[in-house]
Amino acid sequence: MRRLPDPVERLATLVAERAVTLAVAESLTSGKLAAEIGRGEGAQDWFAGGMVAYQTRVKENVLGLPPGTDPCSAECAEQLARGAMALLGADVAVSTTGVGGPDPQDGHDAGTVYLGWANRHGSGHRLLALDGSPEEVLDAAVDAALHLFIETVERLGR
Repeated sequence: MRRLPDPVERLATLVAERAVTLAVAESLTSGKLAAEIGRGEGAQDWFAGGMVAYQTRVKENVLGLPPGTDPCSAECAEQLARGAMALLGADVAVSTTGVGGPDPQDGHDAGTVYLGWANRHGSGHRLLALDGSPEEVLDAAVDAALHLFIETVERLGR
């Protein structure tokens, strides 16, 4: 059986070629994204680190989320990425926030996930509507975040 490409291996190769550093800000995934990235070859050279900001006050006080911002929103995801990039001095950052489930929360369906990205050209987000158990939602969010990292680094050019 043919093995599918590992996004962490692809990311490690790409960031080494482009000489960029990465950072993460995680709410929903609580460190799972950082753990995946950390297994990449040479991560000590290109992974600046990560910040788990589960509580809203931490998002506000550490990553610059304006008070009153919905923690499950595009605005939140983008600010978490910008905040992590600035805090950790990275070239590219990705963030995760949302509702893992199994129940809806604050008017958001379970599986509602926002991924944020930031680089020197700006920031943006991606909205996902994921199905499955909370663990399946987290795994799918991490996988999507890894692919978003690859896309964001590729957009930087050489």
